[in-house]
Amino acid sequence: MKQFDEQSPLAPREREKMAGRVASAARNNKTILLVTACAAIFLGLLSYVLRGEVMKLDQMAYWLVVENLRSDWLTPIMESFSALATPVSLIAMLLVIAAFAPGKRPGWFCTVNLALAVLLNVVLKTLIQRPRPEGFRLAVESGFSFPSGHSMAAMAFFGLIVWMVWHYEQDRRQRLLLTVAFSAVIVMIGISRIYLGVHYASDVLGGFCASIIWLVFYTKLAAPAFLGEDGLREVQ
Repeated sequence: MKQFDEQSPLAPREREKMAGRVASAARNNKTILLVTACAAIFLGLLSYVLRGEVMKLDQMAYWLVVENLRSDWLTPIMESFSALATPVSLIAMLLVIAAFAPGKRPGWFCTVNLALAVLLNVVLKTLIQRPRPEGFRLAVESGFSFPSGHSMAAMAFFGLIVWMVWHYEQDRRQRLLLTVAFSAVIVMIGISRIYLGVHYASDVLGGFCASIIWLVFYTKLAAPAFLGEDGLREVQ
């Protein structure tokens, strides 16, 4: 069997070093990787939407969520999750954040974020103009479908709360628990929109990706102005 030279790129030591460099680069550029991945997913979904093609993702989600999960006891639960991303609920939570969250102006930080994310959603929907699903709705909705407004609002609002938790909460266990809890809320709001028949799964996923990209830029640009230097301290 052919033996590899110690300096060969295929030598075990060199492979380990290369793997280490790749892992280090990924850690140092995780934000860029996240934005790139979300942009690729969003653009991939958009290409199908603009061609008017039915996606396997939407077919599978319809089969799983609408055909197999719908039941009388589950519908009120899904309606409750969906209501968390309505204006009344979000305004109430914004008031709580303004009163109790740390930072110089956390209420304005979250309010401006949500308002601009909603505006971005309106612009995207107006440009893309994808019709909503027909024939299996459990809720009355108007307007276009892609990307999901509830999903974008949920990711923008609760995603920013997760960002704030990771920048302010000192206790690692608390950070993890709160992150899991708020992430679960985001996911359930997205699922509820599919369950209620007012959005395709691709609308929800597209909304999540659009808001993640938005949050990356918003937190970089707006955090120093609204939260001060303490708002930039990331807990290790």
